[in-house]
Order: sequence, then C-alpha cells, then structure tokens
Amino acid sequence: MNDRLRFAFLCLLIPMVSQVFGVEFETRQESLKKPNVLVILTDDQGWGDLSIHGNLNLSTPHIDSIARNGASFDRFYVSPVCSPTRAEFLTGRYHGRSGVRNVSMGGERMNLDEITIANHFKSAGYRTSAIGKWHNGSQFPYHPTGRGFDDFYGYTSGHWGDYFSPPLENNGLIVQGNGFLADDITDHTLSFLDQNRANPFFCYVTFNTPHSPMQVPDPYWNRFKDRELKSKYHGTEKEDENFTRAALAMVENIDDNIGRILDKLNSLKIENETIVVFFCDNGPNAFRFNGGMKGRKATTDEGGVRSPLFIRWPGSIQSEKSVKRISAAFDLLPTLTDLAGIKRLQGKPLDGVSFAKFLTGHSSEPDNRMIFSHWAGKVSVRTQTHRLDDQNRLFDMIKDPGQTSDISKNQPSLHAELKSAVKSWRIDALEGIRLKDNRPFPIGYSQFLITHLPARDALFSGEVKRSALAPNCSFLTNWKADSDTIYWPVQIETTGTYELVFHHTIAAPNIGCRINLSFNDRLLTSFKLDQVFDPPLRGIEHDRVPRNSESLVKDFLPLSVPNLKLTKGQGILKLQASDIKAGKSADLRGISLILKSTDR
Repeated sequence: MNDRLRFAFLCLLIPMVSQVFGVEFETRQESLKKPNVLVILTDDQGWGDLSIHGNLNLSTPHIDSIARNGASFDRFYVSPVCSPTRAEFLTGRYHGRSGVRNVSMGGERMNLDEITIANHFKSAGYRTSAIGKWHNGSQFPYHPTGRGFDDFYGYTSGHWGDYFSPPLENNGLIVQGNGFLADDITDHTLSFLDQNRANPFFCYVTFNTPHSPMQVPDPYWNRFKDRELKSKYHGTEKEDENFTRAALAMVENIDDNIGRILDKLNSLKIENETIVVFFCDNGPNAFRFNGGMKGRKATTDEGGVRSPLFIRWPGSIQSEKSVKRISAAFDLLPTLTDLAGIKRLQGKPLDGVSFAKFLTGHSSEPDNRMIFSHWAGKVSVRTQTHRLDDQNRLFDMIKDPGQTSDISKNQPSLHAELKSAVKSWRIDALEGIRLKDNRPFPIGYSQFLITHLPARDALFSGEVKRSALAPNCSFLTNWKADSDTIYWPVQIETTGTYELVFHHTIAAPNIGCRINLSFNDRLLTSFKLDQVFDPPLRGIEHDRVPRNSESLVKDFLPLSVPNLKLTKGQGILKLQASDIKAGKSADLRGISLILKSTDR
C-alpha cells in the first residue's frame, strides 16, 4: 500500500474507531489532561470546628466529605496567625525566609524574589485565580496579580470591618460586594469554574470567616443563638459561649458554600480531574472545643498551629486515606505540583517535602523531621512524638497531647537536642525578619496601573490616630493640626502623569480645608475639600457579639485630582492639611494613584 492509500485508509479508520470505542477514546483523552487544583483556606477556624473531629455542636458534612473521599493529614501544622501561614503555603518556605513579619503595615508582604505556587502552575499553562482574602501585600507586584495569579477578587487586608456587601477589589478596581462576603466569594468561585472548565486551572479560594467581626446571616445565627453547647473548651480559661456560637454559625455557612463548590465540580463533570484541598490558617480565634489541645490562635502550642488538611482526588487518592507523619503548610507546594505532574520553576530551596507519591500509593510516607512554629519572637518545635514549647518545656505529645507535664528532666538528651535545633533554626530561618522592614510601597507599574495606599499601611505624626487598634480595616482620624502628617515610604517606578484619588469624609463645619501632597518635601499638589460627605459609622448592626479590635466602617468619598507629575525614585509621600476649619480636617481611608501616561 502506497503512502497516499495508507493515509486515506487511516482517515476512514479513525472515525470508525472513535464511533465504536468513543467512550474509551474520550476517557483516554481526559486522562491526559492535567488535573485542576482547587485550594480552600478558611480564616481563624480551628481544628476542632468540624463534626468529623468530634465537635457535637455543629454539622459540617461537605467539608467532612473531602476527608472521607480523600486523604486526611493527622498532624498538619500552620503558623499561629494569618499572613505567615499564607506565605508558607504560597512559597513552600518558612515565612521568615520570605520577609513576612507582621499582619499589617506592609509586614505581611512576601519578598519579591520569592516564587509562588501560582507562578509554578501558571508557567505550566494553568489559569490561576485568587478569590477572597489575600493578606500578603496590596501594591503590585506584592498584589496577587504580581505573584502568579491571572485574576483576583476580594480584599488584600488581614480582615474587613463589615461582611455584608463591603467594598472589594477586582484586579485593582474598587467594586461593591454582593451580599454576605463568604457567599459572594463562593459565587465568584462558581463563575470561575464555569468559565474554566475546559482548561486546567489553579484556584485559591480564601474564605474570610470565621475571623471576627462575628457576622453571619440570620438563618445561621438563628440555628445557634440559643443552642446548648455540648462540646466545650477543656482548659481553665473562660469560654465566651456566644462568641463560640457565632463562630460555629459562620463555619456552617462555610460548609454550605463548600457544598455549592463541590456540587459545581460534579455538575460540570470535572470532579474526577480536580484536586480539592481544604485547610485553615491557624488555631481557633477564641477558647472553644479543640480536641483537648493547649493553645489558640497566636500561640505556638499545639492548639494554635494544628489545622485540618484534607486532599481529595477521586480515582487517584484512595478514600479515607490517613497520613500519620507530621506535615506543614509549606509541604503543599511540592505536593500539589508533584500530584499535577508539573515541572517547578527554579528558585530558592524549599522547606517543604512532597507527599505526592505516598498519596497516590507509590511510596511510604516521607521520613520524620522537625517542624518549627514561630510568632512574635516565640518558637516551638514539633517532632513526630514530642513538642518543645516556647518556654523550653518538653512534652510527650503521644501520651500528653494537652501539654500538661514537662518531661525535660526525664529526657535531658532530647531536651538538649531540641533546644539546640531551635537555636540553629532561629539563625537560619528568621534572619530575613531581624532587621527593620525598609521595603517601600511601590507605585506606578505599567503592568498594573492602579496603586492603593490604604490607611493601614500609613505612618503618621501629631494627633492623627487610627479608628481602631487593629490597622487592617482602619481609617485615619483626629487630623487636627497643620503640623500633623500622614505618610508612606514609596518607590515610584515610572516617571509620568498620575491621577490621585483621595478617599475621605468631611463634616460640614470642616469644609474649606486644604490638603497638600508632597514627595520628599517637594509640593506636588494642593486641593480644597469643598463637598460635605459625613456618613455614619456602620458594621455594628451586623455583629452577633461585641467586636474587639476591628474598626467600624463607613463610606468614603473618592475625590479625583488629575495631572499629578511623579518622578521615578524612592522617598516619602506625605499628606498635610492647612486652612483647617473648626479644629479638624478630613478622615482618610487612603489614597490611590493611577498611572495615566509615561514620560519617555
């Protein structure tokens, strides 16, 4: 048979084979597609806030199903607070190595030379999206779209002051949220899944709850407001039962939303080709049931750093698989890239190890190692069997999971070994956050034209103060004197013409004051505030229990000031008021700078 006849024969044969064996052929084609990855992270939910972990106060069937239909990691550790955990997940490295030292005022940012998990997946052809709470930097390229994500919807702060239709961000643009924030996050996730069903995707869904303020829609609160708590905190500290009820109501809302996401994967017929991951960012944000463990959020004890980790991949990860070896958030980057079969970009050494081969049944669990936990200068270390706490007390975590009996005198050699390990780790892994954080806030990238400089990132002098103790969702108020200053250390990346947007409120008696903006003490512009905008504070009407440190919120008027000339360079961008009327100027939510044209 000559080549022409052979080709004609194959053209006839292929459609016949496809018709007869269509199902097998399609299945084979589907098996060649890279798996999708959907990572779900919740905020301030503890290990004990799940019915699968024995909590009788609530029901979480959808989250529990991820564990039952996949792998459950028995001893999985995160950081004691939000942004360090997120950085460790994103980079595969201890948070100190990436420069993350705080939860606000720029200290939550990962250094720009870090490669993220989104970078790896994007380089492999995945569509990448971050939806919800980011908390690792606001200004590009610290922004999600500068860290490997194609799209971002949510907020970049550590928490928000009102969870009902709040102002959010969509790839830099300020937009109005739609309804309860956790529901809105889910709606955008479902839309993303609809739009990207045919191509591999990496979707990072980060719920804002059950972080305070404790707000939840009426149907969930009504389930819990009078409920008797059967599973309670075991320690000597007092449990705030109403706070617990609100947190559990928020978790049941999360569970319902995760159910919506899982149902969408099923309806799109992509559940078998989607790896689903669920974990939390730290221990519970109050003393409540947590399996008898010591500690809560912000502590380096077991209860402050142990999180659930469930990974589901039907057909590839066996149902009800249990991982007994200790693991940590930074293990997810090598594990997920290996599960997906993608080649990682070359970068800095990882602290994480891959559990991929074990999850798919091709090897034993990775060897034992030490996992260190750090926050606010305190360090503890966990082995497979023991924990040395931040006061150098040693605990047998098999016999004494509640950390009640210090056995350091009974095991002096192990005690000395772990103390030495902590000392070495401090030198090795915390070097990047010992010095003062001198990283400026960048302005004016051509790839991302809008730069937001919120009040939470500002420094100030004089009588200016924040609207609340926690900076994250605060605004600046008490701006009374000509000598008061509000300023940001910045790096202007592009010389050009910018539009300034000044987000403020001002009462009628204060109308007529002027705002002066300077860079390195050179006046850039001066403008008068001549429109009354003095809305009331809000947020408290949605609180189920009194809030602690979170600011109340209000609407802010955006005032546009065009034709601002900025020259490339580093320095201090400073606001001062003049011609102040009735002893007060404006309240400030922040400023935005929009690159309109560049000077060649």
